[in-house]
Amino acid sequence: MTKKNNILKAIVIIFAVIIAVLVGVVGYLYVSNDINGKGGSEEPITLTITDGSDLYDISQILYKKGIVVNDSVWSNWMDRHYNGFEIIGGDYELNASMSYEEIAQALKNPVVTRQSISVCIPEGYNIFQIARTLDENGVCSADDFLNACKNKDDYDYSFIADIPNSTTIAYPLEGFLFPATYDFEENMTAFEVVDTMLGAFADRISDSWRAYCTDNNMTMYELVTLASVVEKETLGEGVAERIASVFINRLDNGQQLQSDVTIDYGNALRENGFSDEVVFSYNTYKCKALPSGPICNPGVKNIDAVVNHEDTNYFYFFSYNNGADFYFTDNYTDFQKEWAKLGKTNTN
Repeated sequence: MTKKNNILKAIVIIFAVIIAVLVGVVGYLYVSNDINGKGGSEEPITLTITDGSDLYDISQILYKKGIVVNDSVWSNWMDRHYNGFEIIGGDYELNASMSYEEIAQALKNPVVTRQSISVCIPEGYNIFQIARTLDENGVCSADDFLNACKNKDDYDYSFIADIPNSTTIAYPLEGFLFPATYDFEENMTAFEVVDTMLGAFADRISDSWRAYCTDNNMTMYELVTLASVVEKETLGEGVAERIASVFINRLDNGQQLQSDVTIDYGNALRENGFSDEVVFSYNTYKCKALPSGPICNPGVKNIDAVVNHEDTNYFYFFSYNNGADFYFTDNYTDFQKEWAKLGKTNTN
C-alpha cells in the first residue's frame, strides 16, 4: 500500500512539474508575443496623450485601447529600456501589432502635437461663460463642456457627495469649476477640463470652510451656493463680508434672499432651454431660501467672505452702481427713502 502511495505521489509531482512548465512556457510566450507585437491587430488606433502624463497613465491608455495586453509588463519594460522617458502631449497612431520598441519610438513623434493654451477663467463666471471661453480658445467645444458638467457621478471628489440629486439643479458642477488661469491644451476632452477645474477647487478647500459648514449645519454645496450670490452682488472691494451678513440675516430670519442676480442666472438657463420649474428654483424672489444651486463659480475670496462675514443687523442694501459705495440698513422704511432719492429700479 505504501509503495502504491509513493508511486501516486511521484505521478502527482511529475504532473505538477509538467503543468508548471507548461504554464511558464505559455506565460513566457504570452509576454514575449506582447513585447514583440506578434498576433496583434494592425488596425490603427488614435491615442490622445496630454502633457504631464507619466508612464503609468500611458500604460493604462495602451491597455484600455488594446495596444498592449498587459500594462504592468509594458511599464516594467519601459523602466528597464527607457528610464526617464519624456512624454510629449499629442495625438498618436498606434496598433496592437507594434512591438514595445516600436511603441516607444512612436511615442517620441506625435502625429499632431497639442499646443498649450493659457486660459483665464475669471471669478464669478458662470458655466455658460466658461463654456464659451473654452470653445473660443480651442480647448474643447462649449456643448461638450456643458454636457460634461451634467453628471456629477463621473468625477471622484469628496465634496460631490454634498450635491443633491435634484431635477431642478441645472448643472450640478456649477460653482465648483474653480476660477483661475489654466494651462490647458487644444482639443482636450471636456472630461479632462472639468476634472482639472474640480481638482483645483478641491485643492483650495480649507479647514475653515469645513468648520463653518459643520458649525452652521450647512453642506459645502450650500456654502458655495451662498458664496456665488455674494460673488455676483459684490461690485467693489471690502463689502463682500457685509453683503454676506445681509443674506445670512435674511436666511436666519426665514426671509427670502430676493437677489436680482439670481433672476439673471435664471434668464440664462431659460435661454439655454431649461424649463420654468428649473428657472424658478434659482429665482430667490420665488424660492424660500437658497437657490437650487450656485449661480456662478466664486473665488476663494468670496467663499471666505461668507465664512468670515461681518456681524451686523442689516437686512437691506443697494449699490450706487459705481462699484464702491453701498447703502446698508436694518430698516426697510429708511431703505425705501434712500432708494427713492436715486430714482432707480433695481433693488436688493
